[in-house]
Amino acid sequence: MLRRQRLARMALSFGLLGLFGLLLGLGLVVWGYHSSDGRDFSLLNHSLSELGSYGHSSLAVVLNGGLFFGSLSLVLCWLFTLQLSRQLSGHLLYLSLTLTCMALAGVGLFPVNVYHLHTMMLKWFFIFGSISVGCYLIYLVQRPFVAATLWTLIPALISGISLGAFLILPYLELGITEGDNPFYYELVLQLPRPDFWLPAVLVWLGLGSFMLWVLCLLLCTKEAPDEQEPVESPY
Repeated sequence: MLRRQRLARMALSFGLLGLFGLLLGLGLVVWGYHSSDGRDFSLLNHSLSELGSYGHSSLAVVLNGGLFFGSLSLVLCWLFTLQLSRQLSGHLLYLSLTLTCMALAGVGLFPVNVYHLHTMMLKWFFIFGSISVGCYLIYLVQRPFVAATLWTLIPALISGISLGAFLILPYLELGITEGDNPFYYELVLQLPRPDFWLPAVLVWLGLGSFMLWVLCLLLCTKEAPDEQEPVESPY
């Protein structure tokens, strides 16, 4: 029992630290961003990839460092939580979350300057993220409903829809991108671009809702979601 409590505290600590690193990197880069044409940053128009592009963003190293180290901290969080899970569906959930955060770390490790590796890591972040939401829904089916479930279910659904739409929409041949290329190939589209640019919007919506879902998972459960008990902060 003492070992489980220690693992739970370590998982919570690494999880909150990872989210803080991600938010700090994103916040500083958005605050200090200046485009070459003098346009202000907009979630509707600028992509995550260009914020981390060396030679384009003056604080790219801050964003990429936050993505890399913050995501690695979340990887440790899920590996600790994996040891606490008692169900197969829980194991699949935490394993998929681990792979998702590893892919997000790869997005920071390989910025868009390393184009093919960057787009590959971005693609797998969306794939594993969508799988994680699917595993979470399967997990919830096997659990009795509790009030805390809503706090995690809503951001999980938003994240799953956003991540899935980012992957699927190009294959519907709606003409959103030139030649209906996958969105992760279009994130460095040269200006001018539409004021409402769907690939960028889906990236921010998917990443933001994923981080909110992770925060809810960390704060709304104790030891692991298998128990579904309120968490007691160790701080």
